[in-house]
Amino acid sequence: MTEQNDPDDLSGLSYEQAREELVAVVQRLESGGAPLAESLALWERGEKLAAICQQWLDGARAKVEAARAAAESAGSPDSD
Repeated sequence: MTEQNDPDDLSGLSYEQAREELVAVVQRLESGGAPLAESLALWERGEKLAAICQQWLDGARAKVEAARAAAESAGSPDSD
């Protein structure tokens, strides 16, 4: 089992984990109760989490587009 010792290491997060934490960060920021330094740290973490989510989505989009292109090329007969 992998332990996550460094809370700043977000590289191993799944899309769902990153999104869930991002939602929590946004809710905390929107509540307005955090001091400025904590708010800035939350903002920076949120930016990193958003980037991770975007990477997951970009990867999924690329896989779908590749599968679609492969299916189209396999299913289209040569017109010669």
